[in-house]
Amino acid sequence: MNDQLPSRHLPKSPFFVARALNTLQHFLHVEAVSGIVLLVAVAAALLWANSSFAHWYHDIWNQPVTLRLGDFAFVRSLHFWINDALMTVFFLVVGMEIRREIHEGALSRFDQAILPVLAAVGGVVVPALIYLSFNTVTGRSQGWAIPTATDIAFAVGVLALLGRSIPVNVRVFLLALAIIDDIIAVLVIALFYTSSLDLNGFMVASFGVLMALGFQRFGFNSAFAYVVPAFIVWAGFLTAGVHPTLAGVVLGLITPVRSAAPEIVPPVIRVETALHPWVAYTIMPLFALANAGVDLRNTAFTGGAQFVTLGVALALCAGKPIGVIGATWLAVRTGWCRLAPGVSWSGICLIGLLAGIGFTMSIFIAMLAFTDERFLDAAKFGVLLGSLISVTLGLGWGAEYAHRHREQGDH
Repeated sequence: MNDQLPSRHLPKSPFFVARALNTLQHFLHVEAVSGIVLLVAVAAALLWANSSFAHWYHDIWNQPVTLRLGDFAFVRSLHFWINDALMTVFFLVVGMEIRREIHEGALSRFDQAILPVLAAVGGVVVPALIYLSFNTVTGRSQGWAIPTATDIAFAVGVLALLGRSIPVNVRVFLLALAIIDDIIAVLVIALFYTSSLDLNGFMVASFGVLMALGFQRFGFNSAFAYVVPAFIVWAGFLTAGVHPTLAGVVLGLITPVRSAAPEIVPPVIRVETALHPWVAYTIMPLFALANAGVDLRNTAFTGGAQFVTLGVALALCAGKPIGVIGATWLAVRTGWCRLAPGVSWSGICLIGLLAGIGFTMSIFIAMLAFTDERFLDAAKFGVLLGSLISVTLGLGWGAEYAHRHREQGDH
């Protein structure tokens, strides 16, 4: 006789808690493994761009790709389709992560969210100030936002390498911090890295959003039904002068978080779970392969480019820890917040160091900030250098922290 109740008879609260924990575990697993895949893609791009086949690297990404519908032809480079189209799916997953965290995760309660929010703000302001201290001149100053974002995949991947001795609340704090970083980065892109705005484009995008909401209202459950409104929102943003990838964030934020009558899993979890592996294992590595190829042989660190590299690298490996740790200490010291159980100041230091790993969003912002290839390559190199230093420091500190935590557990 089976004494276990089937899942449909479980109390609602434990069921949703279990589901949330399973979603978190799945998310962390995918991010940890994808961090390794992303690292391989970065290494491949660097080797390719610095090999005798370097000319192929640039030729391939500049190949024109045509989207044709009858007499209408839309021609853009392969680089555009990766950075402006495929990355929209990346931002869609980001938007869904934000929506889910606001509904039932680390951002659902003010008292839980305020500490990582303050830490993230500190981790944005201090790196920006450090970068600007080296790059106040026109032409370089617009890169201030490059070192403000944390790469979730790399950061969680490093935590995975440190093993299970790292307390779960440290992982949750880092995850919340990285997600809030993404929110700030999205706002920065929308507010500071947009061209002249076309209101007609916003009208087209609004029509696409209303169409998606209408489909939800009428109970359209198939994800394929939303491809057309998603394309309309994307095209509207492109026409409006806003970076089209932000269409993904908008669509992610309006994805339902509650299950319909015949459903067990809410759409936001179902779609995110389906897309997340594709983003982690295909889109992000492809983005890395197409954008991390800096030719170090021909990079001229002159004319101010050296200050771009120095500003970005130092802002990541020093500014991020100082901002995160400093803001957290100030919030706790003033009595506004308390550290979660299991989170010590050594754990906060680890989080601060790992927050300095910036890749996907940092390089993405760099491409929006600079049209000068010298400054763009210098910024990319600064991201790679600062992230490498942060990984090294994070692994060193984390190994010692994990060792001390295991010893305390043994006693």
